[in-house]
Amino acid sequence: MDPSSLSRRGFVGGSLAGLAAAFGPTALAQEKPGSPGFRSPFVYPFRIGEVEAWSISDANLMLGEGLDLMWPREAHPRMAEVMRAHGEPGGPLPLYVNVLVLRHGGEVILFDAGFGGRGNPRLGWLADGLAAIGITPDQVTAGFLSHAHADHLNGFVADGRPAFPHAAFHLLPEELAFWRGKDPDFSKSKRNKQQLPGMIREVRRNFDILEPVTSPVKDGDQLFGGLVTVHAAPGHTAGHACFRIRSGDDELLHLMDLAHHHLLMFADPSWTIAFDHDPGTSVITRGKFWSEAAGRRTRCFGFHLPWPGLGRILPDGEGYRWWAESWRWPA
Repeated sequence: MDPSSLSRRGFVGGSLAGLAAAFGPTALAQEKPGSPGFRSPFVYPFRIGEVEAWSISDANLMLGEGLDLMWPREAHPRMAEVMRAHGEPGGPLPLYVNVLVLRHGGEVILFDAGFGGRGNPRLGWLADGLAAIGITPDQVTAGFLSHAHADHLNGFVADGRPAFPHAAFHLLPEELAFWRGKDPDFSKSKRNKQQLPGMIREVRRNFDILEPVTSPVKDGDQLFGGLVTVHAAPGHTAGHACFRIRSGDDELLHLMDLAHHHLLMFADPSWTIAFDHDPGTSVITRGKFWSEAAGRRTRCFGFHLPWPGLGRILPDGEGYRWWAESWRWPA
């Protein structure tokens, strides 16, 4: 069997079952999910000050178009050179999907919710990841949406209902207005236009389901006593948002879809991806956030950067470099 065909969900379930068989039920019972000794290949625990945090991988996918997704076309030789210089293979590009989860006091907060369950073993792992750390859907109190693409929005809906029934659903009004508009404007986007009608219908259907729990937020809003600050970061979509988490002296900046690759959007921030709705605006936004994060050496989290998605942005010549944080499993 090809190891790549095994989902991480299956790996986790099989591994736990094997441990139970080998050591008996008490071996696992003594190490309840969420305890410091808990291990999972797709759930990474860390802290932001006094806040418990996890990075949960929701998918293992490859973008078959490879560099054909990247713009401008004339920069492809330079992009390929950057990839080769770092030992990265050509061909399909990896698509990491890292969902940030916070728990602080009585609050359990999600930042996007992945693809949701679709019967594909390569995606939709968030529910299993939450269960592994002892969080049930009804315990989630807030969900923040960066933008309404399927890998961010769809996990907020399950079986025609909100997947997290007690969670307020926060997003920028600009994102709602774009998708609710009569004719959403994709004239500047390089994405496949044949996919747009179905995508628009799906987003609107999900927004209809989530409307009873929707609570829009504005640029600069601070929630949970300053724990979460919302930052408008337009370009990828009209209402794309990033989020800053602060606890004590610690800070984490969630980059969301300002970067889809750990090399290409950093070596030259003017390089864009076909999924951007407004590439020119996305370049301006990325430049602003990269400059600030690099200047302050801010700890960052990337939704589409190699799991678990933690690192910092460093200046590197005329561009930048993503410096992944080393893993530090709790003792």
